[in-house]
Amino acid sequence: MDEYLIRATGLRKSFFNRHSGSSVSAVDGVDLHIRPGEIYGLVGSDGAGKTTTIRLLVGALKMDSGQAAIAGFDIQKQTEQARAQLGYLSQRFSLYRDLSVLENIRFFAEVRGMRSDEWQPRCMQILEFVGLDAFKDRRAGQLSGGMKQKLGLATALVTRPRVLLLDEPTTGVDPVTRQDFWQLIIGLVSSHEDNGVGVLVSTPYMDEAARCHCIGFMRQGKIITEGSAGELRSTLNDRILELRGAPLPLLQRIAADDPGVEDVHTFGDRLHLRLNEPQAQPIIDRLQISIPQGGGQFVDARPIPPSLEDVFISLAERKG
Repeated sequence: MDEYLIRATGLRKSFFNRHSGSSVSAVDGVDLHIRPGEIYGLVGSDGAGKTTTIRLLVGALKMDSGQAAIAGFDIQKQTEQARAQLGYLSQRFSLYRDLSVLENIRFFAEVRGMRSDEWQPRCMQILEFVGLDAFKDRRAGQLSGGMKQKLGLATALVTRPRVLLLDEPTTGVDPVTRQDFWQLIIGLVSSHEDNGVGVLVSTPYMDEAARCHCIGFMRQGKIITEGSAGELRSTLNDRILELRGAPLPLLQRIAADDPGVEDVHTFGDRLHLRLNEPQAQPIIDRLQISIPQGGGQFVDARPIPPSLEDVFISLAERKG
């Protein structure tokens, strides 16, 4: 039996661009290996290939080349068996707005071949799990954005899938709902009776990515690096300097001109400087002189642990 619930190697997909008259590569040689009990976060800028990768795995798009198996079933040769192992939640709300919450779940359960004696208790169990049991008779179109996403998750879970594919499931919902949604996902993975659920989730939020067991950064259709949050942050250890002062645009220009600074970005009311080398003190000494000379105010500068945002920015700017 395959130790991976998702095993994908060399996935490639291109689309024809009518304006340029040539093909554009959306997914370019992606490999994914996700075990039971693992949450894998796919992170990247818009257009990096995250959604296309998920659609290839769900069988909504046909890959140009490569192989993918879901719970041991080849997505190209055993499509229906592979899809039977999947729960899928797309970016956009795609349920029936005129049906009630319960009717939507029932519809998806019956489409998947569940008998009434199976889906009835399962639907109520799932609704209670996602916190929608009190809204089972409300029309889906009347739900809030966060409740719609929870309903989408409920329909994805009704058939007890072994693999969940979640494409930016919390985009556009409030922070409290995002927290609630992730508690559901983490609870699902950790409490499954045989720890058999694997989750692939794409997200634009670094705080969500930090919750994943493994993170893959996508750029131009490729996964350019992957690892745990701690492993990825360690690549910038001792290379992030936090600078406070005013005005920030002036400080940013002065800091960017320092030979020891690779890049500068605004983080709230302060700057993060990414250093060429892990030697902060000489740069701090120079900034204490150059900022007042340039007409700015230097408050302080100190090395700080890198955040996933720092890592993301660094990878997004990588050339080649």
